[in-house]
Amino acid sequence: MRRVLIFVRGRVQGVGFRWWTRARALELGLVGHAMNMADGRVEVCAQGEPAAVDALIALLREDPSTRSRPGRVDGVVVQEHPVRDGLTGFRER
Repeated sequence: MRRVLIFVRGRVQGVGFRWWTRARALELGLVGHAMNMADGRVEVCAQGEPAAVDALIALLREDPSTRSRPGRVDGVVVQEHPVRDGLTGFRER
């Protein structure tokens, strides 16, 4: 298992980006959340099989998007974190 926090910069608020991220995460079998931040970024917490986490990161970084990602991504920063027990579902916050 792998858990990461992903900080996505660009035009990612108010365009359906969190909903799209949640849908892709659920397709990949990940748990976590996507949350708007006060500075305009979106924070994505993703936990699951390492290959699935890598796939989500790749989808967030992909330019141009082959999966109709809304908005515009200008940068993606990934931070590794310890795996947490008891996380379920993937939520938009």
